[in-house]
Amino acid sequence: MDMENMTPRRPYLLRAFYDWLVDNDLTPHLVVDAMLPGVKVPMEFVSDGQIILNIAPMAVGNLELSNEAVSFSARFSGRPHSVIVPMYAVLAIYARENGAGTMFEPEAAYDTESAIYDDEHVSAEENTDDDVSPAVSPFAVVTETVDGDEPDDEPPRPRGRPSLRVVK
Repeated sequence: MDMENMTPRRPYLLRAFYDWLVDNDLTPHLVVDAMLPGVKVPMEFVSDGQIILNIAPMAVGNLELSNEAVSFSARFSGRPHSVIVPMYAVLAIYARENGAGTMFEPEAAYDTESAIYDDEHVSAEENTDDDVSPAVSPFAVVTETVDGDEPDDEPPRPRGRPSLRVVK
């Protein structure tokens, strides 16, 4: 069978790496191209067109790693969000603690799927950005954001004496 006729490898590799990272008590993170059509993520956390998502079992609910998409519910800055990431938008999976993981190579099946999606869902607005930023490796962004402000960090502890307030 020709490689062109086979199903894409990405969903299988993603599930395998996810299981491997979780089995080794590591925190799996996804690097996602948030600008592709069909991606549903909180846009206020997107940086340089990408978002890093913590998909550890304790950080998300209803995680589904299907052949078509990654979907789950999670809290970002305390607000619940439903997240949907089509498989063609997943760029990499890695462990926060040590960077173990992989970056996914482009696959022909996803090139045609995203092109079909673009044709069906043409935006009424035209892109007016004359600025074209150079392609950035997902791992370059990962390195910059891992130590930075992640949306899944715990809020700072309150200071002062603890107190209870009666709410009627």
